[in-house]
Amino acid sequence: MTIKEAIAAAAERLAHEPIGPPRMAAEALLTFVLNRERAFLFAHPEQQLTAQQRSRFEDVVAQRAAGKPLQYITGRQEFWGLEFSVSPAVLIPRPETEHLVSAALEKAAKINRDDLRIIDVGTGSGCVALALASELPEAQIEAVDISSAALEVAKENAQRLDLATRVNVYESDLLGEARGVFDIVVSNPPYVGRCEADKVQREVREHEPEVAVFGGEQGLDIYRRLIPQAWDKLNPGGWLLMEIGFSIEEPVRELLKHWNGVSSVPDLQGVPRVVCARIPRMHH
Repeated sequence: MTIKEAIAAAAERLAHEPIGPPRMAAEALLTFVLNRERAFLFAHPEQQLTAQQRSRFEDVVAQRAAGKPLQYITGRQEFWGLEFSVSPAVLIPRPETEHLVSAALEKAAKINRDDLRIIDVGTGSGCVALALASELPEAQIEAVDISSAALEVAKENAQRLDLATRVNVYESDLLGEARGVFDIVVSNPPYVGRCEADKVQREVREHEPEVAVFGGEQGLDIYRRLIPQAWDKLNPGGWLLMEIGFSIEEPVRELLKHWNGVSSVPDLQGVPRVVCARIPRMHH
């Protein structure tokens, strides 16, 4: 079987599943199995697959057809121009979450101190904390998660990206174990309400970690706990930045009514994606 034939057969098989462009998925899976760039596939369409490559390819195509996310099959996802390892223990980093990183960098520039203290709550793969570390070489960054399996992935990513000395990764239920005060608290918490579980893509529901997706009945449970904890852990004038789901901007703003400068950052579709709030300067 040639590369060209393998891609055609896999695309045909994936065309029956509601999982995105079948040809792109087939190409991505074959580049993974062959450990080559996509350009290689186009340059060598007539190259024969070995029996081992062929059976490995059939195996990963079957996993994809069954709804397993591509990123969990390949173990990789790009975020903020960096390559992250991902496993079913962590949420797959989403491009929209880059808005959270940009917002944090903007606030960091406003605070304008070298020794900024930043904590990423519910770090998962570590994508937000490590993206910030790559941009803010002087900042002290901490990354916490309640899942020890997620922390293994975050630590592995810190090592792979040569940022392990820059980011302190440890287990904590929200800010429970965090010591001292911070200038910026960032979080992409689980924000899907159980009441809207049927609106979530099947592959998210069936493959991504529940603890990273669902935030109680309405999707607000983590915000209700995190917001008062952040109030106690932020320096005067410090910022809390949180990613939100499409339906919860109003209730989250209500939870922030004692805070200053509450604003939302829209994504490219104009949907509110990040909520920013500042601690009053005099609150402690």
